[in-house]
Amino acid sequence: MNLQRAEFLRSSTAVADCPHDGLPQVAFAGKSNVGKSSVINRLLQRKNFARVGEAPGKTTHINFFRIDDRIYLVDLPGYGYAKVSQAEKERWARLMEAYFASGLITCGVMIVDARHRPTANDVTMAAWFLESGVPFAVVANKLDKLRKRDVEPNLAAIRETLSLPERVQLIPFSAEKGDGRAELVRFVCAAAGGE
Repeated sequence: MNLQRAEFLRSSTAVADCPHDGLPQVAFAGKSNVGKSSVINRLLQRKNFARVGEAPGKTTHINFFRIDDRIYLVDLPGYGYAKVSQAEKERWARLMEAYFASGLITCGVMIVDARHRPTANDVTMAAWFLESGVPFAVVANKLDKLRKRDVEPNLAAIRETLSLPERVQLIPFSAEKGDGRAELVRFVCAAAGGE
């Protein structure tokens, strides 16, 4: 699969607007300030493909990127941090719940901050993936900001806090330096049926 062959398809504000063409959908979820867009950009080797905002919480719709006409990368609104009104947060929550209930998600990529223990919102998101049976991987981003000796204990804390079974891949990742990209590429390509 050619990850460089990527195009922005649309921003959806309702599940009815989401693609229903049967292509696999890989949903990227994470806190507003965790670097979700940067992870997508690193995965695709494109600098500003997914918008990177100075202020967290720039993704306010479900953004669909079609990759090589074989798969969608789905950039979900960030949770838990953005400085927006309570009404807007509730709108995002309803949109996310409807999308998760739609059955469109093939697999998920949940992004957490490698430097910190996951938040209550992260725990909720991981629990949704585990309960739904949708396969997912956890990407521990910002690895480059950790001292080497802190990497293993932090990864262990992430696995424990999120109650991740061994089958769930935990990928140490740096959107800045590219660490972990090969593992994430393999996971996404597997969702598209190999290659």
